[in-house]
Amino acid sequence: MLDYKFYESNVSTNDTIVLLHGLGGNYGIFSKQIPAYKKQFHVLAVNLPGHGKSPATDSYDKPFTKDLVANELLSLFDELKIKKVHLVGISLGSVAVHHMLQRAPERVRSAVLGGAITRFTPFASFLLTAGSAVKSFVPYMWLYKLFAYIMMPKSNHASSRKIFIREAVKMRRKDFLAWYAMAHDVKSTYENVQKKSDTIPKLYISGEEDHLFVEPLLEDTKSDKKARHVLIKQCGHVCNVDKPREFNAESLDFFNENRLPKAEISSAL
Repeated sequence: MLDYKFYESNVSTNDTIVLLHGLGGNYGIFSKQIPAYKKQFHVLAVNLPGHGKSPATDSYDKPFTKDLVANELLSLFDELKIKKVHLVGISLGSVAVHHMLQRAPERVRSAVLGGAITRFTPFASFLLTAGSAVKSFVPYMWLYKLFAYIMMPKSNHASSRKIFIREAVKMRRKDFLAWYAMAHDVKSTYENVQKKSDTIPKLYISGEEDHLFVEPLLEDTKSDKKARHVLIKQCGHVCNVDKPREFNAESLDFFNENRLPKAEISSAL
């Protein structure tokens, strides 16, 4: 069972927001969102496999894949008797959200994707391939720090960069490399999202300075009639940390627009 923390809302509600962090992080990266969200929604903060106290990526009796991650999330929802959720994914978490939108769209009411990744630019692909070539003999934290500085290079990204590097130190090398290997499959996690989740509202929040991912994201999602986009100025890849006030305001407005209708409330319990 995945490591999680459930925050019951301060008000009566049947809507639950599920928080999915990025590579090397944990649900602590949502410290600026949880107090705001739980005023109006239940909040389920999850540590993905290999992070926090969740099972290690090599502890399963099956290969570690994106389907395994989706299965773990669905099992957690079932355990907590939550049939339909609002998802928030940041960076790697957005990849997990996209796969959930393809794998089990009937379990998703709406989705907010921050610093979303739909595919890699040629430069990012080169970095990924170069990292794969040296990962067997280079300390994984060298790779992680290199990518952190490339993705979040500016002084106003320092808080995000510091948090993720600090938390990544707690990861096992095997867990980091398992997720790193899965990064090569990122493009497939978006390929059928529009087709399979064509009724699910999606809000993409990105920093204007998210130079590796924002242009492919805007190009790939422009044909999705259920998608909206918000670009935050002077903000990098981890937009919920760089600009929490703006991220919270946009995401809460979106979730309130997409609360479960009364007809669905009984079936969501």
